[in-house]
Amino acid sequence: MNARRFVADLDASSAMLRALARFLHGRDFPALGTHPRTSPVFEALLPAINRLSVPLREAAYLRSAVAEAVPPRTLARFDAEAHARWVVGRYPRGRYPAAVVGASNGALIHLCAALGIPWLPQTLRLSLRHAGSVPIDEPLADLTFATEPARTLLEDQPDLQLHHLHDADQDRLPLRGVSRLHLKRRVLGDTYRQFLEESLEPGATLFVSECTLRWPTLRLGPHHVFQHGSLGGATPHELLHGGPRVRDFLQRQGSDFPRWPSPPFDGDSPEAEWGFEPALLEDLARLARERRWRLRRIVYPEPEALSPLVADLHRHWFRARHIPVRRLLVESFILMEPWWALRTGAVPFWLACNQESSARALEQYLDVSEPWDEQYLMLYSHGVESINLASMERWRGLLARAVEHAALLGVDPVAYPRDFATLVRYHPALKRELPARHSARARLSLDAFDAFLREHGERYAVGWEELDTRPVHRASQVSTWLH
Repeated sequence: MNARRFVADLDASSAMLRALARFLHGRDFPALGTHPRTSPVFEALLPAINRLSVPLREAAYLRSAVAEAVPPRTLARFDAEAHARWVVGRYPRGRYPAAVVGASNGALIHLCAALGIPWLPQTLRLSLRHAGSVPIDEPLADLTFATEPARTLLEDQPDLQLHHLHDADQDRLPLRGVSRLHLKRRVLGDTYRQFLEESLEPGATLFVSECTLRWPTLRLGPHHVFQHGSLGGATPHELLHGGPRVRDFLQRQGSDFPRWPSPPFDGDSPEAEWGFEPALLEDLARLARERRWRLRRIVYPEPEALSPLVADLHRHWFRARHIPVRRLLVESFILMEPWWALRTGAVPFWLACNQESSARALEQYLDVSEPWDEQYLMLYSHGVESINLASMERWRGLLARAVEHAALLGVDPVAYPRDFATLVRYHPALKRELPARHSARARLSLDAFDAFLREHGERYAVGWEELDTRPVHRASQVSTWLH
């Protein structure tokens, strides 16, 4: 089966990969980087969905989720190396001073764009089609549905870690028709290794993106776990035991359950979508040692911890280039635009979702940063008034802190959080609101980046750990903190 068939358009790692790859090709990221022959149709038709009634809007969204899912029987035909070839095929061939391998992160994509380097994702999401046969509010039914296909996949792909994620809070709409599996690489694989060997310059730096976020899970096999819930929504305690917020939410959704009949947790694991599986580090260290590359770990506790650092790095870099630092561009989940951020001199601040946790991350950054003359916000809609959803009033209140001007980019406040047309409206709105003035070809040097970290790195909850990759005769590594 064609590897592209397994790639979900609304998956974080796939969308971020396309955004960065298009940037390195000197292109922007309209309509989430969909195929150029289909994106005009996509852009023309999707806004009409917002004019439908809520049930019809939800049905249209569900249909799109089911369309990119695969039948369970085809999971046995998934090939991790074929997917890796699809990944590396997105990037322009050439020589790079560095590359990143590891966890998905929107702020990381802007860092890679500034440095002009590629990123190879560790995690891929697969969707299994079940056509409504699995009740949304019964996690155990979803677990049972996917167990056999998952077992078959892992028998053929033993170097993968499989995280079955069921979040009936935030993913309520797609769960009507699909089950979601996240696959993490435990080894580099031949394709990723060959790409790095052919693409990195002598003495290059290999960065590892390591989000250490973990989540309670139920272990189903040596490399197979089930995760109930996810970052930003109901807490693990609420998912397991219920509570007033869960009861109210389920009542509003017309559910017969006062709480979810959650399977028990027997440990914790890297979070399915954002967490880094540390088994991969051994392969990366071995390759860096063989090739005499620097190996630097970017270690952060949760996805948005990178966002303040990357935003301030851009502010610092823009000032060095004599670009007025006036604009803050707030991005949301897969709605991002690295090419236009540089073209318009907008400082990017990435948020993982539209939940209160993300609103709080933006608020905390605004509390400590210098005032912004202009603020702009792209806002992803996941289609449900979830337990921890940040209201439109909350987002407008944060935008109102701009000194001169603020705007929502492609957001329909009335349709939110079922504003599915924002998936295509964000891009033309950005070009309309922010005039282009600057070159998107400028690149930040690794030396300038290191100088920024030496001077300012201690301000952020991010560790920059360098591993000793000199040849050794025993299994030991020495690490030193750069700040």
